Amino acid sequence: MKIDFYQGFDPEAAADIERLSRLIYELRQNRARILQPYEVSHESELVRRIADGKLDEHPAYEHYLSARILADTCESVRMVLAGRLRQEKAA
Repeated sequence: MKIDFYQGFDPEAAADIERLSRLIYELRQNRARILQPYEVSHESELVRRIADGKLDEHPAYEHYLSARILADTCESVRMVLAGRLRQEKAA
């Protein structure tokens, strides 16, 4: 049985939700691509390896900062998406 997630949403809301969901996906994928060469799953592991001297600061620290920015942006977009979903549920 196929469930239409967007059933009941007006077309503009459905498009907004789809765009926000896609953005979250792309942010997560890009963060994973940055961390993958270091074989870590979280930026805190990357910065720990830098601090322990296991990795050279350059370019690892720049990659750490990039991963942090992507993670923070992803969380911000997730909050916007949650608000948009609540808004649609209340309508």
